[in-house]
Amino acid sequence: MCAERMQRIFLAIILGINMGLAATQPQIAFLVQLAVIILLLIGGFAGKCLSLEILRQFLPPCDASGKERS
Repeated sequence: MCAERMQRIFLAIILGINMGLAATQPQIAFLVQLAVIILLLIGGFAGKCLSLEILRQFLPPCDASGKERS
């Protein structure tokens, strides 16, 4: 599993948990959603994604085709 694919999986898990929180704890769900939005905006504007930098310490990066690099 490569870092970029794992990041997408983690993001989907966080958004799924956030959907459940929206029904029970809307204030916490709002803060989680706001944090995700801010991290995505920082990654988009700065060109550097904090979560990917952390994941790349443990997992290899993907190549252009989405496969693991050796």
